[in-house]
Amino acid sequence: MTFISESIKPVIATVDTRPMATGGPGLPREFTWRGTPLRIAAVLRTWKDTGPCSHGSSETYVRRHWFEVETESNQTARIYFERQPRTRSRNKRWWLYSITDPIT
Repeated sequence: MTFISESIKPVIATVDTRPMATGGPGLPREFTWRGTPLRIAAVLRTWKDTGPCSHGSSETYVRRHWFEVETESNQTARIYFERQPRTRSRNKRWWLYSITDPIT
């Protein structure tokens, strides 16, 4: 896998809203990366990163929702949804972490 770490833009019309009923992000079936469509054919696995409350409470919060997916072009990609974006731009919540045979 090639490390990418770039924001990707979800195609809103392709979002599966079912996970949102249990507090998860709605996973889009298509993103735009470097101006190229990245279409998801299958979700291979999911997991979450958690961390302590930043305000001193003993609670633990989900920081990122991770997805390992297979694309329609037979690539394997790891993408994640950041619950609380670090930048002021709330548009950068979905990230492409890594991908096999990246599109250039």
